[in-house]
Amino acid sequence: MELRTLRSFLAVAREGNVTRAARSLHITQPALSRQLLELERELGCELLVRESRGVTLTDAGMLLRKRAEEIVMLADRAELEIRSPEADVEGDVWIGSGESRAIESVAKVAAQLSERHPDIHLRLHSGNRDDVVERVDKGLLDFGVVFGEEPPTRYDSMKLPWEDTWGMLVRADDPLALRDSITLDELRGERIIASGQSSNVASQDDPTITFFGETDFNVVATYTLLYNASLLVEQGLGIAVCFDGIVATGEGTPFAFVPFEGMERVSSYLVWKRYQPLSRACEAFLRAMREACGAVE
Repeated sequence: MELRTLRSFLAVAREGNVTRAARSLHITQPALSRQLLELERELGCELLVRESRGVTLTDAGMLLRKRAEEIVMLADRAELEIRSPEADVEGDVWIGSGESRAIESVAKVAAQLSERHPDIHLRLHSGNRDDVVERVDKGLLDFGVVFGEEPPTRYDSMKLPWEDTWGMLVRADDPLALRDSITLDELRGERIIASGQSSNVASQDDPTITFFGETDFNVVATYTLLYNASLLVEQGLGIAVCFDGIVATGEGTPFAFVPFEGMERVSSYLVWKRYQPLSRACEAFLRAMREACGAVE
């Protein structure tokens, strides 16, 4: 498969129409159709369902779209990094993280780095630990911010100067809002909105949702972004497990935060793939992070 063909396929997937895709690629519709047919012959399967009003992706087409996006992104990044003049420090730094105030340390460094190197651009991706780690492994992210236990030895890592507190986001008028803390056992009768950081989401193979490694909780919803979950809390669907300090709580807000009793604070780490060469922009970012956090190379 050639990059040119993958770009053409992605244009068709994006537009849902071969004619519009050909127009965006500045090639003729017959030429694009030939590329797609050749790609299907090469892979030995149909990628598109062709209809009078446009095209849709088959299961194989949806899988190829995901992989093609990753391949094209990596190729574009490699070309940009290699073509950058040796004297310049420029380019993108891709960082993935869950929702946490730990990202403040990254933000401060990014702001300082931007003053010294205005052509360095930060690209943030939000996701839970599994998603961030997978993208770091695939080279789609340069760095990840992960929480909890120390990262595996296949990564280089640096501990960040922030620890999070697990607890529950509740409505200000909920009786729980008056509590100083709450235990996991006390939650078994509550309607729980669980985060990807605290739960293993049910699948077809295993329909049980585990919550901090335990079951028997009434998990009524799961979420990735706490802002969306806070809207569910506000409407009375349930109470959301989360880190403190992400959504405003207390006087003048509709929410309160109640920490879990006896649960240790959660460490945060910046991770990157061991032995993977870094671009000059990423090296500059990492040096700045080490300086800011007092880490030793």
